[in-house]
Amino acid sequence: MGSYRRDGFRQEPCHLVTPAWRAYSGSMESEVRTVALRTGISVPCFVRGHLEQTVDDGGTPLVMLHAWGESWRSFERLIAALPDVVVVAPDLRGHGLAEKPPGGYSLVEVAEDVVALFDALGLVRAHVLGSSSGGYVAQQLAVARPDLVASLILVGAPLSLHGKPAFAAEVDSLTDPISEEWVRVSLSWYRLLHTVPASYIEDRVQDGLAMPASVWKESLRGFYEAVPPTEAGSISAPTLILWGAYDHLVPRNHEETLTRRIQGSRLKIYEETGHLVLWECPERVAGDVVGFLG
Repeated sequence: MGSYRRDGFRQEPCHLVTPAWRAYSGSMESEVRTVALRTGISVPCFVRGHLEQTVDDGGTPLVMLHAWGESWRSFERLIAALPDVVVVAPDLRGHGLAEKPPGGYSLVEVAEDVVALFDALGLVRAHVLGSSSGGYVAQQLAVARPDLVASLILVGAPLSLHGKPAFAAEVDSLTDPISEEWVRVSLSWYRLLHTVPASYIEDRVQDGLAMPASVWKESLRGFYEAVPPTEAGSISAPTLILWGAYDHLVPRNHEETLTRRIQGSRLKIYEETGHLVLWECPERVAGDVVGFLG
């Protein structure tokens, strides 16, 4: 299989195979459900394990929230490395195969979609893992509905996205259909220090192409216009923060500030990793998740 390497996003020849979700289901059954939310949209959601039994037994699933421009499938390698964990991983509004309405992309509204997902699935409490901007959504959820969040795992998650980023003008200029070349160039914004399978990158390209220009624009605007969650309120859930030392998008002092703001949280630094911690080190993240959740 081909791969992307330290020297950038240079693609080697590869044969693309769409991963079969049952391949990483472990000993538990898994499926992709279409879930109708009370917020007015339907989203696909990967579910592994018997949620009803888990809730009845007092167990706590792990809900995974993906990054901007991705889908639940960006967690496939992490899910494979957590074979004994009950997992819930939705496509967020406008992403992947989720419905793509013209509005509803503010941080508060996207977090409310997650609350609605809890309600639809009968979840009363869960561990929540958020990757990159998905970690921003996870923080908002923990502030707005602390009763739902048993613990928080933030992977390359920002302290703040407030203020228009430098690349916003480029995103604002997008038109449909989204150019595959643009999606590939946008992925090169993220430096990789470890080998990542080319097929995984190709799946992220498809994630990007699945989003219309309006969703790229509105979802980004929803992040940079939002009040940072830890400024709007406080987070009381036990929290693990994982961050790559070569992350050029989320600076170290921001993660240190985030750690101070979330009382009792712990920051773990991956010294040879960039912003895309989950892309580069899914097995290591899995080990830290298991250790944190006990």
